[in-house]
Amino acid sequence: MKSVLLIGLGRFGQHVARKLNDLGHQVMAVDSSEERVEGALAYVTNAQIGDSTSREFLSSLDIPSFDACIVAIGDNFQNSLETADLLKELGAQKVIARASRGVQEKFLLRCGADEVVYPEKQLAAWTAIRCTSEHILDYIELDEDYSIFELTVPEEWRGKTILQLDLRKRYGINILGVRRAGRLDMGVGPDTVLDGGSPVLILGRQKEVNKFLRI
Repeated sequence: MKSVLLIGLGRFGQHVARKLNDLGHQVMAVDSSEERVEGALAYVTNAQIGDSTSREFLSSLDIPSFDACIVAIGDNFQNSLETADLLKELGAQKVIARASRGVQEKFLLRCGADEVVYPEKQLAAWTAIRCTSEHILDYIELDEDYSIFELTVPEEWRGKTILQLDLRKRYGINILGVRRAGRLDMGVGPDTVLDGGSPVLILGRQKEVNKFLRI
């Protein structure tokens, strides 16, 4: 279980808070809006109304005690910069900040953020990939080259073993697991037979996956 300070309870911040709560982590939420703070009380451990650009206010939260600090402010980039900078100055172990453009990432990293996330950019990429193939159920980009995909099994794969398909040699693609009855089975081997009712999890280069899915 991790202890997380979440600053900003807009739509993105609320989704992050709910997911952290589902995962069993302790969440201290902060926002300048009383309405947002009150609305989050059902799924956070604690919440406070406050100005995250105030050194005095942040100091009162014992910043070094949190395993991670998430700056989810979406409507004021200047406040995001100041908050990230203050968090690091006050001893934050890890700062993850939200950005909407590449230039924002550069400034956030310079101001103390350890990692930067792009909710809109990542969702746009997921949507574009998902809608261009009937086989793709889910998609996670690992870097500029490699991604993990969850796919329905193409017709030409059905009834064949992983060894027979030889995807690693043909496309440089690895089958990581098979989802059976809603649960992911990672114990796949060369003799595992694929069928139409069990989606598969694969790891490979984006361009190679596009090639055999004809995206």
